[in-house]
Amino acid sequence: MKLSTIYTRTGDEGLTGLVGGKRVKKTNARIEAYGTVDELSANLGLLASWMKDGHDKDLIIRIQRNLFTICSSLATEPSSKYAEYFLIPEEETHLLEQEIDMINGSLPELNHMILSGGTHQAAICHVCRTVCRRAERRIFFLHETSPVQTELLHFVNRLSDYLFVLARKLNFAEGIREKEARRPSPLSTK
Repeated sequence: MKLSTIYTRTGDEGLTGLVGGKRVKKTNARIEAYGTVDELSANLGLLASWMKDGHDKDLIIRIQRNLFTICSSLATEPSSKYAEYFLIPEEETHLLEQEIDMINGSLPELNHMILSGGTHQAAICHVCRTVCRRAERRIFFLHETSPVQTELLHFVNRLSDYLFVLARKLNFAEGIREKEARRPSPLSTK
């Protein structure tokens, strides 16, 4: 697909097009869902820009590609003839689960809630995790009125878990100790 014109002026009145050409309000639940997934992908791009080349960065880029497919799926009504083109295979969710298990098995046991933060990469990863959770809420809101692919729901749910353990891994690799979320005593600033 060649994009020769970036602006079309067709959205100036608050409408946008879905895959297949149907026009809907920009406040539509479908638009909100795929817009939030797009926001997640942009944040993952920021995270990848701070990461060293290797397995973790490659997986983040793979996830971005999956999110592009998810955006396309969410931008397509289930009744559209194009809906079958934008499916997320269950294997992608299994891959995330394998990564979660591998990373979690290599980290110290977690016995308390932790604060988001640490290294720059880990902090961005936590931002990605929270945007992912918001995207999941938006997708489930859409799902209440218009069915969404089950594998897509599973993938987004697992993705936030993966981002949590990846943030822990990134901190652990740099020797950054996680901060407990418990409230400090009145005289403590630690």
